[in-house]
Amino acid sequence: MKARHFLAGSLSALALTGMASLASASSHREAPAIGFDPAADNTDTWAWVNDGAHDKLYLVASYNPLEEPSGGPNYNEFSDDVLYEFHVTRGNKSLEDVVTYQVQFSSTAIANVNPADLSKPLGGGKEFFSQLSGRKQTYWLTKLTHGKDGTKREVLGQGMPVAPVNIGPNTNKIVYGTEKYDEAFMGKFIQPLGFQGQSGRVWAGQTDDGFYVDIGRIFDLANLLGGTAHDNVAGYNNHSIALEIPTTDLTFDGQPPAAAASDDNTIGVWASASRRQVRILHRGGGESNFGSWVQVSRLGLPLVNEAIIGLQDKDKYNRTKPAKDVANFGAYFLNPVIVRDAEAVGIYKALGVPQDVVDSLKHDRLDIIDTINLKASGHDIPLSATGDVLRVDLGLDSRFPNGRPIPYGAAPNKEQADVTDVLLSVLLSKGTVAVSDGAQSNDVAFQKQFPYLGVPHEGFQDGHGKAAP
Repeated sequence: MKARHFLAGSLSALALTGMASLASASSHREAPAIGFDPAADNTDTWAWVNDGAHDKLYLVASYNPLEEPSGGPNYNEFSDDVLYEFHVTRGNKSLEDVVTYQVQFSSTAIANVNPADLSKPLGGGKEFFSQLSGRKQTYWLTKLTHGKDGTKREVLGQGMPVAPVNIGPNTNKIVYGTEKYDEAFMGKFIQPLGFQGQSGRVWAGQTDDGFYVDIGRIFDLANLLGGTAHDNVAGYNNHSIALEIPTTDLTFDGQPPAAAASDDNTIGVWASASRRQVRILHRGGGESNFGSWVQVSRLGLPLVNEAIIGLQDKDKYNRTKPAKDVANFGAYFLNPVIVRDAEAVGIYKALGVPQDVVDSLKHDRLDIIDTINLKASGHDIPLSATGDVLRVDLGLDSRFPNGRPIPYGAAPNKEQADVTDVLLSVLLSKGTVAVSDGAQSNDVAFQKQFPYLGVPHEGFQDGHGKAAP
C-alpha cells in the first residue's frame, strides 16, 4: 500500500517522537468537569486473565490522578460519597452489564476529645495528623448479577481495611507498626473473597501511578518535535482497587473457558465513579447526599476520552455508558480529531507526509473499530455492541488490546504493552508505524503478584519539590 510504504519510510525515519505526545495520560486530565472532583476521577483500568490456566480474572482501577506524595496525610483518600464500580459485559450481542462489582467506602469519625485534656495518650483523637487521630477507612464489596429475573445482590466483603497512605518512616514505625512501607506491608491488606466455593481476593489503597507518558508538551500548544521526552506521571500516586475473580464466575456457562477464541466468553470491562444526585452543604460543617446515583466518570480503553472525543463532548462522555457510544460518539471514532490536530500544528507537513495520505487518516476509520473489537483475533462484534470497553477473551492469554495486563512486560517496570504507543500508532498511522512518545517505562517496578501496582511514593523523601539551598 502506498500509505504503508510512505509512513514506514519518512515517518519512521523521524521516529514519530513528537506525534505521540498529542495524547494526555490515560485518563488524568481528560474532561473539564471531573477535574474538580479528583476522588471520583478514573485514571486507569486494567483487566486480564492469568497466562495458561485462565482460571483467574484480574480487574484493577485507579482514581484520583497525580497525588503529590508530600501532600500530607489529611488529603488523598477514596471518597465515602462515591460509588466505585467495575462493569462486566459478555458476548457480542449487548454492552449491558451481566455483572457489576460495587465498592463503597466508610471512614470512622475522629473521636470527640477535649483538646485541652493532655492526659490522653498519643492517638486519643485530638491530633492534628489524621494517621494519629484514630480515623480509619474501610470498604465493602457488593456483586450485582443481572438476569432476566432481575438483579441479584450479594455482599462479598465488608468492613475491610484500606491500605493507608505512605507518609514516611515515623508514621510507618509509630502508627503502622512496620519498619518500612513495602510490598509485604501492602500485602497485609489483601482480603479473601468467596465465589460459590472458589476463592478470590480484593485490595484497596494508595499505589504508585502505574501509567507512563509524556503529557507536558501538548499543553504548550502541541510543541511536539523538539525537547526531551519526560514521564510526566512519574513520582505521583493514586488510589486503586484490585479484584481477583474466578473466571468461572463470568463465563457464559459457568465452566472454565476453553483455550480458544470465543465471542461467548469475551467480556467487556469498564470502571466508573458515581455520586448522589443531590448534595447539601451544612453551615456548621458536613454535608448530606440524596437521590439516585449519577455517573460522573468512566474508563474502559485507555486514551479514548483524551485522544478521540472532542472537548465539547468530554463531560458528556463521562456521564454516559458504553452502550450509547456509537449513537453519541461514533463520528469521533470514524473521524479522529487527533489526526486533524496533528495536521493543524504542522506535524504531518514537517514529516513530509503527502496530503492524500493525511486525508486517508481523517475519515472512514473502521480500522479503529476493528482494533477495539478484536477482529484480528477472529472475533465478530457488531456496531450494536461496540463501545469503550476493554475486551478480554477469557480463553486466550491476555495481550493488549485483548485485555490490558500489568504483568508479562519486557521489564519489571513495564506493563505488558505500552498502550500509549499502541493506540497512537493506530490513531495516527493506521498501525503502519510503531509510534513512541519516548516514555518507555514506569518510574517504579510493578509488583509480580496481587495487587500488581507498585508501592506508593513516600511523602518524606519522594515529593516533587527541589532541595532547599
